[in-house]
Amino acid sequence: MIKRVIDGAEKFFLVLIAVFTVIAMGQEILTLFDKGKVALEDLLLMFIFAEVLGMLGAFYAKQTNLITLPLFIAMTALSRLIVLQSKETDPIVLVYQSGAILLIAAACWVISRMRSTD
Repeated sequence: MIKRVIDGAEKFFLVLIAVFTVIAMGQEILTLFDKGKVALEDLLLMFIFAEVLGMLGAFYAKQTNLITLPLFIAMTALSRLIVLQSKETDPIVLVYQSGAILLIAAACWVISRMRSTD
């Protein structure tokens, strides 16, 4: 009984996340039309939205939580942050952010190696 309630709540919130992601993507597209031009930051943000939808689709296809997909989204978000930062940013911040991407990539590699040995 409790498991069904928790599973139902999880599915409800995942659908809600998908709906909100599509709404956010629509809002971003409307903003692009208002601005009259597309910038790199806009494309990177839309790519993150697409990755979120892909993660939700993968969850429903396999009915399992795929830990590497949120990690890929985190790497994309950090990459977007690096690209969008101004040139006045302290270089050590870029090193830390790049290091974070490297650590996340290493975690993805370790997870994929662990799964391949199962």
